[in-house]
Amino acid sequence: MALRGKQKIFVHEYLKDLNATQAAIRAGYSAKTAGSIGDENLKKPEIQKAIKEAQEQRIKRLNVDADYVLHRLVEIDQMDVLDIMNDDLSLKPISEWPPIWRQYISGLDNMEEFDGRGDDRTMVGYLRKIKWPDKVKNLELLGKHISIGAFKERVELGNDPENPLTDPKAASTQLSLLAKLKKAKAKKEKGDA
Repeated sequence: MALRGKQKIFVHEYLKDLNATQAAIRAGYSAKTAGSIGDENLKKPEIQKAIKEAQEQRIKRLNVDADYVLHRLVEIDQMDVLDIMNDDLSLKPISEWPPIWRQYISGLDNMEEFDGRGDDRTMVGYLRKIKWPDKVKNLELLGKHISIGAFKERVELGNDPENPLTDPKAASTQLSLLAKLKKAKAKKEKGDA
């Protein structure tokens, strides 16, 4: 079955941010019903198929796939500040920076520093700030991407018969003892009254 007008628009809009509710609103559905319509649309096989095909076309068109992402993450991980600095800690001209630096820095501030005021002031130096990608976050993404398990938290609970948190039989025994204790306490309180 071919997609209808709003459904085609929904597929196109969904690919922008993968938010079904917002895609439904942008496709022209009512804001009140967009959440349920977006959810319903994602369950329809013909819309699922259209989304998958559109994503595959985008990957081919942009030539961006998992290998591309992994390659870029590795490049970011291997960025070395010595690539852009001289031995005296001054910055090399940007034209001499490796492409990876020019592509991935997220900010560059350049300020001139002066001594004195008015006509008597003289430039004494520069203050340059370079904001580069978060290396820890990058490593986390790399670890998740290649499934090395470096960032998985593992909690192993053994089958300790003394521990009611790990052994169902121990838990049952503990609950039974608590119930008996509660009954005995209630019986004693009745006798004291």
